[in-house]
Amino acid sequence: MVVEKFDIADPVRTQAILDRYQIQAHKSLGQNFLRDPHVIDQIVASAQIHPQDIILEIGPGIGGLTQQLAKEAKHVYAWEIDQHLIPILQENLAAMTNITIMQADILKVNLPKFFVEHNLQQSSVKVVANLPYYITTPILLRILQADVPLKQLVLMMQKEVAERICARPRHKEYGALSVAVQTKSAVEITQIVSHEAFVPQPKVDSAVVSFDLLADLPVKVTDYAALMKFVQAIFRQKRKTLWNNLLVYVGKTTTHKEQLQLMYDQLEYPTNIRAEELSLEQIVQLQQLVAEQITL
Repeated sequence: MVVEKFDIADPVRTQAILDRYQIQAHKSLGQNFLRDPHVIDQIVASAQIHPQDIILEIGPGIGGLTQQLAKEAKHVYAWEIDQHLIPILQENLAAMTNITIMQADILKVNLPKFFVEHNLQQSSVKVVANLPYYITTPILLRILQADVPLKQLVLMMQKEVAERICARPRHKEYGALSVAVQTKSAVEITQIVSHEAFVPQPKVDSAVVSFDLLADLPVKVTDYAALMKFVQAIFRQKRKTLWNNLLVYVGKTTTHKEQLQLMYDQLEYPTNIRAEELSLEQIVQLQQLVAEQITL
């Protein structure tokens, strides 16, 4: 076929592959195939890939991004949940020997075990992916909580979720997800991607977010799981004050109220302050004080 000379992400080649294999996007898997080479080039550029980098890709689809990542990286490991796409990926990427295609659900992959089995503990490893909208947050949090030495994430996701992730205190989008991510990495939206870049076209635009996991962060978290439980509690009902959400978390007894009031006096917090007004440093400090001073 004449179109074989084009990259997979070229619109002509993408459509030819979809037609040839009679591929139908599965809504249940959140499949939207990227068919804009310029967007893919910018994603690869955001990842700042060096020849010795190892790339982990989630949901390669038909391989448009995978192909370009492999041109720059030492090796690409790509997890695809849709078993019907595995032979298609293997056939269309057969010429590139530095790609490993695996059929797996990333939410069930044991990342620490994978790193040991592939001897990646000392490697420069980055995650680059076009994530399904419906499962972006669980995948992101699973990666961030995994005890593995990752250097950077470059993820495309729904624009609305990207804005929540990158939101700062006092912004309407600032919430539990913002804190969960920003206590682990420095984040930045590197590009906005029109819904027209995909086939089939989603109803909303996307954004590419870069997560620098090696950045000098403003806070040091010793117990991430405990902090996340606390963060979920103080942002549970954003229209309520921090005080009211904390009372639900610690308990509404007279003793708890007195302990909480002493803490507020110590921090010089007004009783009407809300969680979204607190910086990362203040949230981490508050969680530690609650753990130390209030009997749960």
